Amino acid sequence: MFRRTKSETSPQTESTAPQPKPGGKGRPTPSRREAEAARKAALKKPRNRKEASAYRREKVRIERAKMQEALKTGDDRYLPAADKGAVRRFARDYVDARWSVMEFALPVLLVVSLLGVVFSQALLWLPGVVNILFLVMIVAIGGDWFILTRGLRRAVNARFPDEPAKGIGFYAVRRTMQMRRWRLPKPMVARGESPA
Repeated sequence: MFRRTKSETSPQTESTAPQPKPGGKGRPTPSRREAEAARKAALKKPRNRKEASAYRREKVRIERAKMQEALKTGDDRYLPAADKGAVRRFARDYVDARWSVMEFALPVLLVVSLLGVVFSQALLWLPGVVNILFLVMIVAIGGDWFILTRGLRRAVNARFPDEPAKGIGFYAVRRTMQMRRWRLPKPMVARGESPA
């Protein structure tokens, strides 16, 4: 007799639902009991070797998963030590934004060497041409690496004057040896785009 209808109760329940704050963390604060239980679980020591090795394996698996995700997204917190830092990120962007001779060297050299092996008996002049093409490609790669490392060092010294840039040239050269789609961390800039 004195009950409310469904239409009367629904607006009230919608208005009483907690609205997330604009500057909040996006999740409710855990209760004291939950926080203490989580802290105790983290501090709980394994009872035997089997539990200890299982705990270690799980920890390594979680760290590896975080690192793999960081290699895809570029999250600096979980990247390997060789890829961490603003200077390394700039070097990656600098390499990824330009075309490199080394990207095309492997397919070209593979085709040229296969042609040399297959047709060397029929065409006696072909091995000489293959050798010349190998030399031209090696000179082109060396010139490209020289231009890359010189330009990168200038850009790093201009943008990060206080940061150490030791080994940045080798880091960039090593990245050019990988084909763009297989590079890790994944490229974050398009070709021709200015590195941020």
